[in-house]
Amino acid sequence: METANTKSDWIRCPVCGNKTRDKIREDTILKNYPLYCPKCKQETLIEAKNLQITVIKEPDA
Repeated sequence: METANTKSDWIRCPVCGNKTRDKIREDTILKNYPLYCPKCKQETLIEAKNLQITVIKEPDA
């Protein structure tokens, strides 16, 4: 149930730009979240705070 003052939005894939199956609210905080895109089938590590998504660059092994 969403309150009137809480904004939410779909997370978009940083690779292809399409909507993913995940939704975040403005009070959601994600850290080291593996975001999977069903369209381009890529998994990207992200962080999210205040509806701002940041891609985490993985160090090469």
